Amino acid sequence: MELRPNCENCDKALPNGSTAAMICTFDCTFCIACVTEILQNVCPNCGGGFEKRPTRPKALLQKYPPSDTKVLKPVDLKKFQETLEKYKGVDPSER
Repeated sequence: MELRPNCENCDKALPNGSTAAMICTFDCTFCIACVTEILQNVCPNCGGGFEKRPTRPKALLQKYPPSDTKVLKPVDLKKFQETLEKYKGVDPSER
């Protein structure tokens, strides 16, 4: 797991241990505000759902550091609308 340092949509800092970090199965990383208020639990990249990102234990951070590479791809809401309509009412395990 990469432990990306920021929200892909709004660029909010999401360091290891952040309780606001959410990920999809492909490590797409968004803050909880973007996931709930904008994305409605639908990943704009793959259509999957989100889960709380786990925290890497402090004892392993030196050997396995979080990524310092930011991914910033603000969601094009017009383009995302089709994906959202397709998946917003479908449980992530059924998508």
